[in-house]
Amino acid sequence: MSDEKKREEALEASEQTEQVEPAEQTERTKQEPVKEEKPSKKEKKKPKKDKKDERIEELEAAFEKEKDSRLRLMAEYDNYRKRTSAEKLSIYDDATAKAVEELLPVADSLTMALQNMQDVPEEYKKGIELIGNQLKKSLDKLKVQAFCEVNDDFDPNLHNAIGKIESEDFGENKISAVFQKGYKIGDRIIRHAMVQVANCD
Repeated sequence: MSDEKKREEALEASEQTEQVEPAEQTERTKQEPVKEEKPSKKEKKKPKKDKKDERIEELEAAFEKEKDSRLRLMAEYDNYRKRTSAEKLSIYDDATAKAVEELLPVADSLTMALQNMQDVPEEYKKGIELIGNQLKKSLDKLKVQAFCEVNDDFDPNLHNAIGKIESEDFGENKISAVFQKGYKIGDRIIRHAMVQVANCD
């Protein structure tokens, strides 16, 4: 064989081996199962929130905010209503107290007249008693109460002491004489009673 023929045969053999190798490789790759790489825990992503869920959360937050606002408004209105109601009652009591205060001298005069009618004819006495009862009924309608009687306990919040005595007829800090009755509406004092106190410290 000549050198040229040998070269040609060598070239053909090398070309055949080059063509066979890739085919064999593709056959191998087909037979071998491809391993899928699983994502690591770090690579696992949280499932994305659906737009619908996000919208629901937004609406729930808005609802809670509005509910809280309404509850506060209702509480404020309730407080306002109670406050104005108390103020109205206070204004009514103030006006009643002022009006009654002007009538108290008449009540005092009637009380003194009834106490000093021993020698007066019975008809006059009955007439004065009738007027006194009418005045008392009118004061009762206005919720005005007279207070202070002999032998009551002395209370500086209710009584003005204008004199004191030592007497065995009365206990300690007892009212021995009433010079002027006191008047009040509920707990509101219109006028303090003027009294004499027995056996006080």
